[in-house]
Amino acid sequence: MSERQRWTAERIQDQTGRVFVVTGANSGLGLATTRAIARAGGHVILAVRDEGRGARAAAGITAEQPDADLEVRRLDLSDLDSVRAFADRLRADHPRLDVLVNNAGVMAPPRTLSAQGHELQFACNHLGHFALTGLLLDRLAAGRDPRVVTVSSVNHRQARIRFEDLTGERGYSPMAFYNQSKLANAVFGMELHRRLTEAGSPVASVLAHPGYTATNLQTSATVGLWRVLLGRLGNPLLAQPADRGALPQLYAATEPGMAGGEFIGPAGPAELRGAPTRVRPAPRATDPETGRRLWELSERLTETPFHLG
Repeated sequence: MSERQRWTAERIQDQTGRVFVVTGANSGLGLATTRAIARAGGHVILAVRDEGRGARAAAGITAEQPDADLEVRRLDLSDLDSVRAFADRLRADHPRLDVLVNNAGVMAPPRTLSAQGHELQFACNHLGHFALTGLLLDRLAAGRDPRVVTVSSVNHRQARIRFEDLTGERGYSPMAFYNQSKLANAVFGMELHRRLTEAGSPVASVLAHPGYTATNLQTSATVGLWRVLLGRLGNPLLAQPADRGALPQLYAATEPGMAGGEFIGPAGPAELRGAPTRVRPAPRATDPETGRRLWELSERLTETPFHLG
């Protein structure tokens, strides 16, 4: 078994002095990620849509770890105005940021449009994280071993990006549009890596996916059939717990020497569960033309230009 296959959260090196933002930090993978980083001494900003739930999550961590260094801030990734407000406040309070973990997401809701008129899953899972990354990039460039970790899904391999119908007006499938958003995450992470490398930036863009993990993402899906299939039927049979599913993104966020452009996922069969290892993204995720097209579209839709130099 390789060194990476034996890796667990207990092997995270001391993170004292490092500043992390974890989106969706109040539950599931985000909470497990926050708890592990706090245990290693990192300062974690819990970026959450519901501040009350975020405060309860932080209180639960500090009850276990009284010296945990946490702060809770509101962020609704589906609303670009909220993303800008979050970034403005964070920039005012923090001259640098070491790691941004783009973790939050929604899964398989009925067709819904965001405040700015974008399909909800594409808005929350991709566009919000795209804008957040661009708005915080200069703070990351000032960080220590700085990284952007974008959480995709094994489902990205089943997807294509419907550039001709991004809002689902002509036809909408809850899971197809979820898969599209996860492919967009992977395309963004790889294109960000290319652009950061060309600009000579110190920031590394790394991708991760959790395999099949038991979280409230599946059980909170608001389309009833998918809630049953993904939550009640699938979880007991295949899913690993959140603290195991979070290992790939924790490895990507904290392991020394992590190179930009890597994709970390579970080592087990079909990448559904297991310890973190390097995995291969789908060819669509690495296609430069798809990357360029999605990047330019995302800059336009979010009105967020990236300053990479």
